[in-house]
Amino acid sequence: MRDVRAGGQAGTLSDVTSVWICLPTYNEAENLERMVRALEAERTEHELDATVLVIDDSSPDGTGDIADRLAIEFPWVQVLHRTSKDGLGRAYLAGFQVALAGGAELVMEMDCDFSHDPNDVHRMVAAAAHADVVIGSRNVPGGGVSGWPWYRQAISKGGSLYARTILGLPIRDMTAGFKLFRRGVLETLDLDGVEASGYMFQVELKYRASKAGFRISEIPVTFVDREFGESKMNSSIVIEAMWRVWRLRLRRIRSTGAGTTADTDA
Repeated sequence: MRDVRAGGQAGTLSDVTSVWICLPTYNEAENLERMVRALEAERTEHELDATVLVIDDSSPDGTGDIADRLAIEFPWVQVLHRTSKDGLGRAYLAGFQVALAGGAELVMEMDCDFSHDPNDVHRMVAAAAHADVVIGSRNVPGGGVSGWPWYRQAISKGGSLYARTILGLPIRDMTAGFKLFRRGVLETLDLDGVEASGYMFQVELKYRASKAGFRISEIPVTFVDREFGESKMNSSIVIEAMWRVWRLRLRRIRSTGAGTTADTDA
């Protein structure tokens, strides 16, 4: 049965084992080494069995070369080089396949630009003791955003409200990209059928997991605006999200043949 929870840390680290952290990169030369060393400290302090998978889309700034050097230094760092840049979602899906093939029991999505705090990784892992999907949420008590102007915060919260209202889900942070999945979730969902390639990918995976009946938990995190590099957000991503939300909704209605009632049981 689905169980969407909001709140603090749940479970203990001893309840779970290996976690693979999927870290997509494109022109993150200023951030990647800092992030990997921060994750080294996190995995050491909390005794995490963590593998970092850098998924680089042929960054012209040399991010891929930095990733290869770090993989030589740290045996728990792996690198997936992709020859084309075809969206965040496709990068994550490629990373999921590698992580599952490598025996991951937990698979995490995480940004490389420090908007997601590496010190929160152990909290996410611990919460997975009692959830199938863990969301690092900006929109539950204790969560928030640092460094964004008011209008960008309004767009983010408005987009999340828009998605959760149309899709009929209780999840507070629908667009969050800081997430953790149990292996069984990714094995059950039809990942080949995921259509979104931009940030709408985050909404689509939450929607699919919820409709499949998985337990979803939101824990509070503070999202921090990037210090180095450029944001990948643009107007085309926003437009894609707006129409794809309706596409997901309409597909659900057609598949159930029961209209609104069947589609709002989340």
